Amino acid sequence: MEIAILLFEGFDGLDAIGPFEVFENAANAGADCRTTLPSLEGRSPITASHGLEVGVDGPLAETGPDLLVVPGGGWTDREGPGAYREAERGSIPEAIAAHRERGGSVAGVCTGGMLLARAGVLDGRPAVTHASALADLRATEAAVVDARVGDDGDVLTAGGVTSGLDLAVHLVEREFGAEVAAAVRTEMEYGPRAAVHTA
Repeated sequence: MEIAILLFEGFDGLDAIGPFEVFENAANAGADCRTTLPSLEGRSPITASHGLEVGVDGPLAETGPDLLVVPGGGWTDREGPGAYREAERGSIPEAIAAHRERGGSVAGVCTGGMLLARAGVLDGRPAVTHASALADLRATEAAVVDARVGDDGDVLTAGGVTSGLDLAVHLVEREFGAEVAAAVRTEMEYGPRAAVHTA
């Protein structure tokens, strides 16, 4: 499985790096997955919301990965870099919509879910986002659920920040089995906090 975690200026570091570490540990435990950190333009480095500079692996491939993970960050700061600015700019929602049209799966972490909503991929589907953006999510066509992770098959969302770890561990178990997921949880000394809402 090819997984791409899409970076943009002002993304929340843990939204992206937490799942990245889960997927890398899954690969080390035998999962057939490869994770990259692209940006739309391939420009490097990208600066996260708390000032961390992260190198990117190049531009998001037009052929697309199997799974596109979209972090959040910066939704409530309407003036600075982050998810809100990217939603208004429109390029990332367009890339998400194109990825879905090609049949790829998507996952939004935190307010990355708002970028999925802007792309139209959450219409009529169960979804969750960071608590600070729930009112905005309810104003879309998404079916908001009370959960840390929502799994609707090829479209997944997670609530705020640390729930990205829950989403990634859930995906590892779903795609690669309980043994690999257990190995990841043991390596990271992490236990998901809540059950997943599945449609």
